[in-house]
Order: sequence, then C-alpha cells, then structure tokens
Amino acid sequence: MKKAKNSLPIFKNEDEERDFWSTHSFADYCDQFKQVQMDFSELKMTTKPITIRLPVSMIHSLKMMSSKRDVPYQSFIKTILADRIQSEYSR
Repeated sequence: MKKAKNSLPIFKNEDEERDFWSTHSFADYCDQFKQVQMDFSELKMTTKPITIRLPVSMIHSLKMMSSKRDVPYQSFIKTILADRIQSEYSR
C-alpha cells in the first residue's frame, strides 16, 4: 500500500471534491480511509405491482402447479418469469 503524500483536504461541497479527484489519484490517499462494513442481507428488491390478463385456465394450471410445490402461485409465476429471463440472457 502506498504511503499518502499529503493529507486529504476537507471539501466545502461536492463540486470541490469532484474537482479534486479529477486531478488526484485515490492511491495517494488510500491509507487515510477507514474500511466500512456493510450488511446487505436484509436488502429487498424494489417491486412494482402490475396487472396482467391471463386465461382462467392458465391461472388454474399455475395454481395447481404451485400448490404441488407448496409455493404461493404469484411467487411461482415470478420464478417462472425469472427462469425464462435468465435463459434468454444465457443464449
């Protein structure tokens, strides 16, 4: 790890800090920063409700399939969609 050449200045605002970092290397100051531990284990994805019209027979089939897996049918639908999206990206 490099030793800091100078002390890190105190910035009055974000613009001043942005200007400073555009002309300086973080490597010259890295020993002046403290490591931060972050816990994202409780972080949940943002969701948005949508309305989708499906044939009644399809909803019935989805409910039967999800029931066999002991999963709420809306969660089961999300799993199916996520799997399909993943397979499209894997191509």
